[in-house]
Amino acid sequence: MTDPGDTGAALDGRIEAVLDRDGLDALVRVLKQRGRTVIGPTVRDRAIVLAELDCADELPHGWGVELEAGQYRLRERDDGAVFAHSAGPQSWKSFLHPERVRQWTAERGSGGELTVHQEEPRSVSYAFLGVRPCDLRAIQILDRVMSGGRYEDPAYRSRRSGAFLIAAECTEPGATCFCVSMGAGPAVDAGYDLALTEVLDHGGHRFLCRSGSEEGAAVLAELPRRQSDDATRTAATGAVSQAAERMGRSMPPVDLRTLMRDNLEAERWDDVTSRCLSCGNCTMVCPTCFCTTTEDVTDLTGDHAERWSRWDSCYDLDFSLLHGGPVRASARSRYRQWLTHKLGTWHDQFDSSGCVGCGRCIVWCPTGIDLTEEAHALHREATEKETAP
Repeated sequence: MTDPGDTGAALDGRIEAVLDRDGLDALVRVLKQRGRTVIGPTVRDRAIVLAELDCADELPHGWGVELEAGQYRLRERDDGAVFAHSAGPQSWKSFLHPERVRQWTAERGSGGELTVHQEEPRSVSYAFLGVRPCDLRAIQILDRVMSGGRYEDPAYRSRRSGAFLIAAECTEPGATCFCVSMGAGPAVDAGYDLALTEVLDHGGHRFLCRSGSEEGAAVLAELPRRQSDDATRTAATGAVSQAAERMGRSMPPVDLRTLMRDNLEAERWDDVTSRCLSCGNCTMVCPTCFCTTTEDVTDLTGDHAERWSRWDSCYDLDFSLLHGGPVRASARSRYRQWLTHKLGTWHDQFDSSGCVGCGRCIVWCPTGIDLTEEAHALHREATEKETAP
């Protein structure tokens, strides 16, 4: 191990070091000592989920996943890898933008007086361990949506402002991953406090760790570590490069924004919506879908009332309800709204795509609808029409 005062090699303004299993254990311990609630992947209910961690032993050592459209299966590995699994059913949105948040409460006194209490966001100092590159991009997109414009969400800002992000570069993509098509991985280059790249080769099981912020460098300085070396750096870069070549899915190599805009009346919309259940699963697991609605509830006496914000979905028939009925009454119009917004009109609102290529919507669709397949089908239909005599 290096001298405690040595933070590792400095390359291009970054601090790099190599951690082993002891270093990973210490990382969780140091973060907890700094008062942070550490959230990371762990095995539960036959899936890899995100939950609070007490120690690094709770990480999914030796577990991977098998993914396909409408299918998810946990599988045991024989190499002890910690981060060799693809995106699970949850995203970090669950912690930054929870599915249900109370906004205020109201009490009516015995004399009829009304007292309203604004709900203050609970102060939490999160440390997110093992953030995938696609999810790191999703957090950046949520930042733009929830706190980057005129109408900031103070609850989101409170949770997000102090979050410490530890990225885990992807070295083993799943069959439904397509982050390369969306420019969201498998490497990370910004937006993190620490970045880990897992390496398993003849040199042993280790993690190349580099800092992306002052706090990240300070945390790294407290960990048992050794100087980064060319062999580890080369192995880490190679593993990430190979992951980019092994994506299970891809988008058509066209301007998706234009593709969506110019094909609103394509016949393919009828095909996909004949299979769509309008269940909203895709919006619930999506790391960037942010829509909410509000609901007011009272107790049986009527003296206590609460207002809650909860996730909503554009697949809900009442989502576009106006006087006289819903704007989007058909499943066709609702699916088209979701896909064209995600890949197209999101640019108009937030200057980026709303898709990061994590593939969750493909895996957790009960009928196995694949948005990459639909994009390719729309492209083929448009091409055939252009070339038809």
